[in-house]
Amino acid sequence: MTYEDDEVVEQQADITALLLHHVFAPLIEDQHVRGVLPAPHEADAVRVVLGDKGEYAPDQLTAYEIPLRVDDELRTPHDVVALLRTVHTGTHIYPRDKVGSVMGMTMFTVDPATVDPAPFTNDDWTLTLLRCLAAPPSTEERPQARLCGFLFLAPDRLRLYLDGEALPGMTAADVRPGGALTALLAVLPSMLDEQRRTIAGTDDPHCSRVVDFTDY
Repeated sequence: MTYEDDEVVEQQADITALLLHHVFAPLIEDQHVRGVLPAPHEADAVRVVLGDKGEYAPDQLTAYEIPLRVDDELRTPHDVVALLRTVHTGTHIYPRDKVGSVMGMTMFTVDPATVDPAPFTNDDWTLTLLRCLAAPPSTEERPQARLCGFLFLAPDRLRLYLDGEALPGMTAADVRPGGALTALLAVLPSMLDEQRRTIAGTDDPHCSRVVDFTDY
């Protein structure tokens, strides 16, 4: 297997991991992910199968083949989700050579150049944030802060319940899921004890203190 082949396979695995969530939670309205298929070697693509929850009949499922290569880079799992949400809603006209079948399912080959990807939602950002905190990179040491719970407070406000060895009891951190996610993940564990971010007079019985990171 060449480096390029391995790169595509690794990306297909990452896409599969992200889409597992949508086996149970709808990806679009009432449509769930019913399969993720690695496209044949020469395609450098991923095929995602959508249908009603609990559907198995091939003639009731729709497969979309999405090319992964963009010049010298690969589309991210989130790029694939955004394209799927667009192509599976509304009316889209496909050239005859882009419509086929696989394993009894109708399959459309998506041309990303003709698709306006759907925007990322707050729930998408929240899922990404929670997954990163709940399953941090493997390490022999205990993580600086463990995710022990969460609560949606508003469309743009999420409360994270975090436990750390150097923290006095359970700490809640209020964050904006759609903010600078990478920067937030980098600083959050080390800044949970900052007094200037502590919110006074909260009535949350599930933590000993609340810190505000909504300006990040």
